[in-house]
Amino acid sequence: MGIRDIIEGKKQWRAHVARVKALPPDYQIVYKEMQKYLFKVGPIDLVDGSLLTGILEFFEEGVAAGRGVLDLTGDDVAAFCDGLIKDSRTYADVYQESVSGKPGTAGK
Repeated sequence: MGIRDIIEGKKQWRAHVARVKALPPDYQIVYKEMQKYLFKVGPIDLVDGSLLTGILEFFEEGVAAGRGVLDLTGDDVAAFCDGLIKDSRTYADVYQESVSGKPGTAGK
């Protein structure tokens, strides 16, 4: 990764954060909590993937439709996040594989 890739990545992230800040306060709170949760337990390709952008677009559509954030996610936001990543490989999966000693894992 070159310096230009790093700079471009920062520009994209700052634009993403600006879009989050444009959301109503309740949406911002839920988005930030989802982001923290996904960074802790989420998929390995979270940063490179489009999950956070997809959530942001989903929230922007909810705002445009005049819906409350919990109308979109439900009361259990963590369960909503788990549903989004249910088929994704997570850091917890990698750890479990490394301690179980399965072939082809980090425990070689």
